[in-house]
Amino acid sequence: MTAAAPPPAPEALTLPPLSLAARRMRIMGVVRRDFAALRRSPMRMFEVLFWPTVELLLWGFVTLFLQTQRVPFVVTFLLGAVLLWQVLQKASNEISIAFLEDIWSRNLLNVQVCPLSSVEYLLGLVLFSLGKVAFAVAVMAGLAFALYGFGVTGLGVGLVPFMGLLLVLGWSLGLVGIAAVLRFGENAQVIAWSLVFVVQPLAGIFYPISVLPAPLRTVAWFLPASHVFEGMRTVMAGGAVPWDRMAWAAGLNAVYLAATLALFAGALRYARRHGRLSRFGD
Repeated sequence: MTAAAPPPAPEALTLPPLSLAARRMRIMGVVRRDFAALRRSPMRMFEVLFWPTVELLLWGFVTLFLQTQRVPFVVTFLLGAVLLWQVLQKASNEISIAFLEDIWSRNLLNVQVCPLSSVEYLLGLVLFSLGKVAFAVAVMAGLAFALYGFGVTGLGVGLVPFMGLLLVLGWSLGLVGIAAVLRFGENAQVIAWSLVFVVQPLAGIFYPISVLPAPLRTVAWFLPASHVFEGMRTVMAGGAVPWDRMAWAAGLNAVYLAATLALFAGALRYARRHGRLSRFGD
């Protein structure tokens, strides 16, 4: 009797590396999937526009009232803060919601077993959230100019780093929420929704961080958002963009993004090892 053929070497089972074009197609597949779901749901489109518009109208009327009380710079400070706050909030919430919708539709397990890497999946979520943020901010900027005469271009060249830094921080916060859901289950959804609001009081969005107690000012120094909003007020008061603050915020963002990616990877490994992904498909 002839001996059975030995199993193939592990190298023979290794799939060839994907090209950049193939990875780009996978990432855009995630974007197209989420866009198709958004386009077919009028309620989701309504949500994209409703809350930013309500916040803009609310704070716009507040600033008009305060302007009649001869409070200087109130309109520009508060409306600028509202616009930049929406960048941070929606960057965090949109990436979390896109992930949670895979859980709510019991599709997360399908995503995990298909030939789509975790990095490609996250990049797809990030790109889709970026599109929604850009759309919402464009609508708010148009309304701010039409209703209150506030031009977002008044922030000058600082607008690009301000928004970029807030986007990265928002995505980092969103990743923390996703990791919490993977690690602790659907009951941790509240973290994905509310984590950005924990940052809000410390970031000095509507007031300078100098009004905070000394211990909280120390915490605020390590929040990229606090440097962005302090920089915004400096620019609107006629000063130059504080590039030293922007550089410090960029360094913090790099550290936080690396830490949250490691946290996400650890939570995903835990979920796979303990069979938690299958529970999301029940």
